[in-house]
Formats: sequence, structure tokens, C-alpha cells
Amino acid sequence: MDKIYVKNAKEKWFENDDTFHQLYTKKIQLLAKKHWTPIEVARIAAEFLVSEKNEKILDIGSGAGKFCLVAGHYKPNAFFYGVEQRKSLIEVAENAQIKLGLDNVFFIEGNFTQLNFNNYDHFYFYNAFFENIAGTDKIDESIDYSLELYNYYNRYLYKQLETKPAGTKLVTFHSLENEVPRNFTLVDTRMDNLLKCWIKI
Repeated sequence: MDKIYVKNAKEKWFENDDTFHQLYTKKIQLLAKKHWTPIEVARIAAEFLVSEKNEKILDIGSGAGKFCLVAGHYKPNAFFYGVEQRKSLIEVAENAQIKLGLDNVFFIEGNFTQLNFNNYDHFYFYNAFFENIAGTDKIDESIDYSLELYNYYNRYLYKQLETKPAGTKLVTFHSLENEVPRNFTLVDTRMDNLLKCWIKI
């Protein structure tokens, strides 16, 4: 009986985006519509990315951790890793993770260029580099922004994905696709082409 109650208590957070955002502070909630992955998008992406047990999915620029938290809830047999430069957002994500009781989600403080891509099977990317373009909405002013960084990050991610083996999956959301290598094939699009699913051939 207790286990059923705990399960139902967790499920309530995933009923809709507004309810989920109550896991966060007001400041983080205000950023939600522009910067955090919608629940429906996370569910579709997780369904595509995970096909076997124990697969490791990396969210590049995980922000407040919403993609990893939602995906981790719906795919408990996979592992979700979010890398984020802002320590404050890592703390927010970890606090939400504790409330949700998820043990298959991990958050890494740092720049994605410091990671070994060989440690991950598939990838999720919600255009985390776009903040570097002048005139775009920023999450905050705690990190450096520049067009040079935008171009550098896109090239770096492109090269990393290019070295991954055939069968590697990628989901992009609101992406300009500068980071997608030519050897990735588009296999599905949703949300008026804003959400795209790719497989490396």
C-alpha cells in the first residue's frame, strides 16, 4: 500500500508542465517556457533514445534538469546524465531529483567539452549554444557569451558526434542543426519540425 501511494505521489508531478515546475523556485519557473524541455518532448525523446537496458543518455546543457528528470521517470532502466556549466542550476536539478526519488539520473557541473563522449550511448540537445548569439534570451549572466563560443561549441559537438558508432541516436529540439554531422539520418520529426530524431548510419 505504501509503495502504491509513493508511486502515485510521484506521478502527480508529471501530469503537466505547470505542475512539474512547482518542483522549482519561482525564479526557475519564470525561465521554464523558453529554456526547459516540455514534458511531452522529453517523453517522445526518451522513447526514441532508449531501446535497451542500461543505455546512457547525455543531455548537453541540461539547465534545471527537466529533460533528465522526466526521461528518467519514464525510462527507469536507462541512465540519464545532464551536463551544465551553472552550479546554481545543478543544485536546482539535484533538489528536484531528491523530491522525485530518481536514482538513474545524474548531473555534472562543467562544460560539455570536458566530457568523454565514449561514456555515453545517445544524446539529447535543446540548442544549449543559442544563448551565445547576440540578442537572444539568456538564462543569466553567470557565464561568458560570444558568437565565437557558439561556433566553437557547434564544431566541437559536430566532431564528437561524427566519431560515434553507427546506431548512435540524437534528438534535437529547436536546433539550427549546425551540430548534426552529415552521417546522421533524420528518421522522425514532431512539433512542427522543432523536435527531430536522428540515427547515425
